This record gives sequence, structure tokens and C-alpha cells, in this order.
Amino acid sequence: MRRMVTPAAPLFLLSWCSSLAGPRRLEINQRPIIGILAQESQDQDLILQGKTYIAAPYVKYLESAGCRVVPIRLNLTYEEYERIFYSINGILLPGGAVDLQTSSFAKIAKIFYDLASKAFDAGDYFPIWGTCLGLQILITLTAGKNLLIKTDTENIALPLNLTNAATSSKMFQNFPPDVYKALSAEPLAANFHHFSITVQTFLENEKLSKFYSILSSNTDRNGVQFVSTVEGIHYPFYCVQWHPEVIRFQWQLDMAFPHSPHAVQVSYLLADFFVNEARKNLHYFPTPEEERAALIYNYNPQYVPTSSYIQVYFF
Repeated sequence: MRRMVTPAAPLFLLSWCSSLAGPRRLEINQRPIIGILAQESQDQDLILQGKTYIAAPYVKYLESAGCRVVPIRLNLTYEEYERIFYSINGILLPGGAVDLQTSSFAKIAKIFYDLASKAFDAGDYFPIWGTCLGLQILITLTAGKNLLIKTDTENIALPLNLTNAATSSKMFQNFPPDVYKALSAEPLAANFHHFSITVQTFLENEKLSKFYSILSSNTDRNGVQFVSTVEGIHYPFYCVQWHPEVIRFQWQLDMAFPHSPHAVQVSYLLADFFVNEARKNLHYFPTPEEERAALIYNYNPQYVPTSSYIQVYFF
């Protein structure tokens, strides 16, 4: 049973933050809960169903590695987002197609980025995962401006061009040798994006180069070299420009979804890695009732056969 604390938000936040003074805890959370940020519907197939959504493959991706999921909706107050932050153990920023600076998705991503950064500095380990749009948001937040350029990277699976940093990275450290080798030998990275940050731009930006290590790059159809995997040098922030969740949970024949045995292993290993990162965080909901009310189980995914996601949660 999860521990009980006072439901009064200011006292809850104060008591939690004050308990973080001193060395980082070594306790492992056996019941991790990870938030997934919703976003505004853009495609006509999705707009007809609801104004905001979370694609079900991201939920399955995390749950498959042993956690529960909380949807983070777009219409809450700052105080409510702060309370959610101190109740969950990590957040996933999914792929999609919204404005990196003016959308509600971007504004709320910044709230969690700032909270996670400040919490880490105070000794509180709160991991963030960004996929595709999530990577682009995190890169933009760190750089303080949008440095992306248009690339020809829609619907293409590629092997990763791993850097020297990948060998000693946290993200890939538990990969079996054959799977790690397959990352750079087989087209296991599914790309579905129209914008990227080039390796040159990344390295020339002091804020980015000091904050993240580049673990892999790729080249688009026109020869543009772009960043495809990064992890925070100090902060537990992890980003992929590609889509590990599609490997196990999306199946359209006209889409470049890798389904090989090595691809499936890559998808699981990355989900497992991030969930284990969330296990290092000891946030919890003030009451069991509040926890149950927040979980994704309270919503039913809709079958949308015309969407590449197939199943979607609408809000």
C-alpha cells in the first residue's frame, strides 16, 4: 500500500522537498507511475474524435516494462501540474505535430522540464523521456530557441550511427552485445518526422553540447546529418528522434515499422530502461483514491483504423 500524506498541496510539496535534503536516496520504487503528456489533435481523423489525445502505443510501451500510466491533460492550472509532478515518477513527451513554442503541449512540457531540473538540483531524481516531437521540445527548451531544420525523414527505418558516447551511455548500457551491434547494422530506428536538428548545429550550440551527449546520428534522404539519440550528461533526460514504441504496437503495411526480433528487443529494452529510471523516484499520490482517479484505466482507447496509431485515448 502506498504511504499516506496530507492532501493539502503546499504542505505536501514542502514536506516532500524538505525530505530530499542530503545524499540521493538509494531506495527503489516498486510501483512506478509515469505520466504521458496529451497534445492537441491535428489530423482530421483525430479532430473528429476529440480535441486532445494520447496515442495508445505509448501507454502500452510503458506498461509493458512494468509501470502504470497517468494521462496529463492540457487544461489544468500550474498548481495542478505541480501536484501531479510530485505524485508521479517520470514523464514521457510523445511524438506528434504541434508548435514547439506556442502550443499547450509545449507550454506544459516546459513546466515539467523546469520542475524536473530544479528538483534534480535539489536531490530529487525525476526522469524525462522525449520521443520525436518530445526530443524536439526538449532540445528547444534547453537551447532557448528553435534550431530545427526541415529534413526528408518521413516514413523511413534506419540503422543508428552510434557515437563513442553510446558505448558508455546509460540508455544502452544493459543492451546484450548482439542487440547493441544490431542497432548500427539493421534498420531498427523508425523515423516519422519532418524536422531535425543537425549534428553541426547541435555541436555549435554551447547550451546543448554541455547539457546532452549525442549517442547516435542519422542521415536523411538528402544527405543531411541529424541528431537521432541523446541523453542528459547530468540530468536524467533521454531523447530519441525515432519511434521505439511503433515496433511492437503499430502494424500498417505501408509504414516503416520494424518488426524483426532485434527490433522488438530494442523497443522493450528502452522501455525497461526508462521505467527503471522512474523507479529511482519516490514521489507518490497523497491518497490511494487520488491515485486511482488519475490512472489511464479511467479512460477507454478508441479504435481509429484510419490513423497510424490504431488506438487513441481522447480527452
